[in-house]
Amino acid sequence: MKITEGLKKYRNAITIILALAGIALMFYYDYCDTACSYLKGDILGIDLKWFGSAYMAAIIAFAAFKQTPFVRALLAAGLGVEVHLYAFQVQNDVYCPFCLAFSVMVILAFIINYEVPSAWFDNRRRMWLYFLGEVNFPMFKIHKLPLLVVSIVGYLVIAFTFSGSVTPAYGQGTTYSVPSLGKGTYEVILFTDYFCPPCKRIDAKAEPVMKELLASGKVKITFVDVPFSPATPMYAKYYLYAVNAGANAKEILRIRAALFSAAQVNNIQKENVMLGYLSEQKIAWKPYDEKSVFQQFSRIIKENSVNQTPTCVIKYSATNIKKYVGDDEIWDGLTKLKSYIRGGQHDR
Repeated sequence: MKITEGLKKYRNAITIILALAGIALMFYYDYCDTACSYLKGDILGIDLKWFGSAYMAAIIAFAAFKQTPFVRALLAAGLGVEVHLYAFQVQNDVYCPFCLAFSVMVILAFIINYEVPSAWFDNRRRMWLYFLGEVNFPMFKIHKLPLLVVSIVGYLVIAFTFSGSVTPAYGQGTTYSVPSLGKGTYEVILFTDYFCPPCKRIDAKAEPVMKELLASGKVKITFVDVPFSPATPMYAKYYLYAVNAGANAKEILRIRAALFSAAQVNNIQKENVMLGYLSEQKIAWKPYDEKSVFQQFSRIIKENSVNQTPTCVIKYSATNIKKYVGDDEIWDGLTKLKSYIRGGQHDR
């Protein structure tokens, strides 16, 4: 009883703290550390994170002025929205930890603000209708409105306005092959985005191992640029142009390192700045119709269900394919492949 009374006394403050945490999660989602996810959503063309932030800001405003009925109605609507977003992630088998954590903030805030509905005492046969509680808006002459109805409205609104995607794609084009390094029966496909910090880490860390794998003459390595960031297609284009200029394996690895620095150190977003940077780095390039390779990149990304970077797929054979996500897992996978080629088949 004392706990319940304490929650009621401080529930507005607790609600504000949870809402602030929700806003922080939405903005932290733009930064990745171990793996960068591609799970995008918008409402009528506006990024879902802005709606989420505005939603939490509205809750903060109502809680600050102790307008509990509005807070409870917004939280009930949020439950309906989260049901649809959960279903979207389950359907696509892609889960965003930040989105899930945001939903936990909504659920906790709803629990903090929950009150047993008076309608239960009037008619127990209608308990199912009021299991989420009720809300009163005397100024609108609304009394004992089931929050289940509000939640259903939230679900329907998001169902008809939400647009989500889980797999990034390049534009379409016609025929050129995806460049690869080396030849052999074993294949390594490394999926990265130049703006992804863990991608930069594994690219630098794994370079000596990749050189060893190529020197063995038994491994083919393919780099697939995943367009998580708006400027990534431009970077991918000049990577392909540099390869087309006749760069060898050693030079290609240097070019990739330079492009990672261009993205994460210099933050180059414009093509004219990129051209100047390539000249400074003494990187030669030869243009061609890259759209055909972009189309194949999209197909490879989709075939391998890549929704995070860095991701690495290692093909020992047609039936023995390993998938690693995150720089630590990828390092482990590459070193196991190296050991296997050297004769340590137990690591396979």
